[in-house]
Amino acid sequence: MKALGGLLAGAALVLLPASVATQGTATRVMIRVVSHDAKIIGSAVGGARITVLDARTGSLLARGVQEGGTGDTQRLVVEPRARGQHVFDTEGAAGFLAELNLTRPTQVRIEAEGPLGTPQASQRISRTMLLVPGYDVLGEGVVLELYGFTVELLEPSGDLHGAPGTEIAVRARVTMLCGCPTEPAGLWDSSKYTIEARIVRDDTVLVTAPLAYAGETSIYVGRITVPAEDGLSLQILAMDPPAANFGMVERRFDEEGTGQSS
Repeated sequence: MKALGGLLAGAALVLLPASVATQGTATRVMIRVVSHDAKIIGSAVGGARITVLDARTGSLLARGVQEGGTGDTQRLVVEPRARGQHVFDTEGAAGFLAELNLTRPTQVRIEAEGPLGTPQASQRISRTMLLVPGYDVLGEGVVLELYGFTVELLEPSGDLHGAPGTEIAVRARVTMLCGCPTEPAGLWDSSKYTIEARIVRDDTVLVTAPLAYAGETSIYVGRITVPAEDGLSLQILAMDPPAANFGMVERRFDEEGTGQSS
């Protein structure tokens, strides 16, 4: 009995009250979603939706929308970067500060979707990583990159039922996912991109036509002949294979709308 009493006494020393064991520790994580080869996805393009899950159980740990500015252009896309240099953590730069309550070292899955303001261009990404209670990840934070362009069809708009069998004018806006402008010889040099219109039926490309810079930032124009057939769609594509950036907007000729479907 004496030995048993000693064992129980020793066990009592390592047991924590239930309230302490389940309370967890506040842990902050800065998350930033950026446009590949460009800047941070900020409020001007609707920001990005961020979700943090327990990767093992799937339980929700945090959710919110990244808001703020696109960051410092010089640091992000002009100046060379030195190892350890802060380029995303600048005044007013967009980010989402997740506040987690962790009871143990936790493998999390961070998911991001954006830009939310242009659904036809929205992309998703996820990343898993280990977080430890009480060890905040601030400053530059966890950076997630979304690839692609935002392509918006400006013309034609309205009812296109009469378009088959005619030549139509096409006008589109092409920007980076962060909303950063494109133009020949600009910071985002569209002379290196292929921007074209296509007439497609059942995934078969029937006609293509290049779109040229219109002399207005991010705007590209051209004309394309639409075959006199049914079941056609108009696609506008922007392509930069070396940077792995692609974007598209698509509209069927038998649907109503403003050209922002995908």
